[in-house]
Amino acid sequence: MLDGPWELALALLAAFCVGVSKAGFSGTSLLGVAIFTHLYGAKAQAGMALPLLILADIIVYPAFRKYGSWKDVWRLLPAALVGLAIGWWLLGNVSELVAKRTIGVVILMMLALQGLRALKPGVLEKMADHHAFGTGAGVAGGITTMLANAAGPVIQLYLLSRRLPKMEMIGIAARFFLLINILKVPINGQLNLINSQTLMENLKLAPGIVAGIYIGKWMLLKVPQRAFEWMILVFAAMAAVRMLT
Repeated sequence: MLDGPWELALALLAAFCVGVSKAGFSGTSLLGVAIFTHLYGAKAQAGMALPLLILADIIVYPAFRKYGSWKDVWRLLPAALVGLAIGWWLLGNVSELVAKRTIGVVILMMLALQGLRALKPGVLEKMADHHAFGTGAGVAGGITTMLANAAGPVIQLYLLSRRLPKMEMIGIAARFFLLINILKVPINGQLNLINSQTLMENLKLAPGIVAGIYIGKWMLLKVPQRAFEWMILVFAAMAAVRMLT
């Protein structure tokens, strides 16, 4: 686990980024993934971050419970479970180096989706209209969330294809990630990525999650969201490129 105060500070920053992402700055979670991978390793970070994500999901879910429904979650779930199974196999069978580079590629792909959605939304809407897109998004979301806890952009694009109101999309995503993250717990436990040692580490980092959620809500009112997210995406891209070298 962590050796000194600087590493603990970095881990708290990663947890803070995850909390801020749950408050509405979705791109910040990718920087958190990159930091956790640097600190704990490509495979270990998947289990290390999971309880923190569940804590964040439990905190934010009540705020969005009245928006959306479970119906869209059940529609997406079978394909997502296939993706989880593929991600489970990858985590259990590839080397640390391959896992690290795979996560780097995943982060860059998610960054590309974020950027393309902002710059060329019409292109993604055409892609989302394809009848096979829902299945593909579910499988891709399952793989990316299992490997790197970074399925947000894929699932957002799927929900966009459903032509749903913004708050309904947020409510469905809150339900989906709460459910899928809980389903990942026994998988990570079987791979020994969650154990008593990692849970003790989670206790140290939980304040970062809580601070990120509440400061993120304040930032939504005070900070231009687009400028802040682009800055974070640049840092995440730099970290992802470093994983590939």
